[in-house]
Parts: sequence; C-alpha cells; structure tokens
Amino acid sequence: MDKLIKMKVLAHKLVNKLVKKKLKLSVAESCTGGLFSSIITSIPGSSKAFGLGLVTYSNQSKVKILKIPKKIIKKYGAVSSQICIYMVKNLSKITGSNISLSITGIAGPGGGSRNKPIGLVYISVKKANKTITNKYLFRNKGRHFIQRSTVNKSLKLILGILK
Repeated sequence: MDKLIKMKVLAHKLVNKLVKKKLKLSVAESCTGGLFSSIITSIPGSSKAFGLGLVTYSNQSKVKILKIPKKIIKKYGAVSSQICIYMVKNLSKITGSNISLSITGIAGPGGGSRNKPIGLVYISVKKANKTITNKYLFRNKGRHFIQRSTVNKSLKLILGILK
C-alpha cells in the first residue's frame, strides 16, 4: 500500500479516536512543513479534534511563537531532543490541548552533518503530564520520503498513546 494511503488511513483512525474521546490535538511541526496538519485536516470532521497547527520552521519562529530561549537553540541546535521537548511543552501551554505533538528534524537534501545526518528526526507527544520523545533516523531516500515517514511515525505514536 502506498505510504500516502497508509497515512490517510492512520489519520482517519486518529481523528475518529480523538472525536470519540472528545480530545483536542495541536501540533508544532518543523521539517514536515505542515504535512501532518494537512493530512489530519483532509479528514472530514477533523475540526472537532484538531485545535492548532503551527509550522515553526525557522529558529526565529521557535523563539517568537513557541518561546524557546535563543540560548537553548544555540546550545543544542534546532534538531535535538531538548528543542523538541521545549516545542511540545510550550505548545501545550499555549493551546491547552489534550494532546500536543512536536516534530523537528532534517529532511534534506542539505543541512545534514556527521553528528546530525539527513533523516534525523525527533518527535515529542505530550498528553496530560506525560511526555514521550523519540529519536528516528530515516533512510535518506529523499525529502518527501523523510517527511512522510515522520508523519507516519507521528500518527502511530499518538494512536499508541490513546490505546
């Protein structure tokens, strides 16, 4: 099955589960550039479950909108577990959503380094007082592959938390 179809199926399951449980989801995405929000909002009825989607692509937007201190970004880099955790926790404070998701990574084709290669992605999910942050290293099979793989993992991660 095509990865896009799989994503739509997962998104449908997620939206249905969120609506059934009367939960709101908000997201702050970086390397996926709004793909997660787009997949969710393509599902009819998603407005009952989707609160806010931010594309905080630049460091400046992470500082201004998500209130992440510049010194923290400078110390760890925008693609790090620390920044991903800041993103999800501050998003949760801003929105008051039941579930918050943050994504930061390097989708390529450039921007990678030895320590932070193309395909490195961090995903954080916060529900109530519990925050889970996972690190992934997707194969460098192109920007779209990395972005779709990231959204797929994000959907599965949230569905797993809702069980």
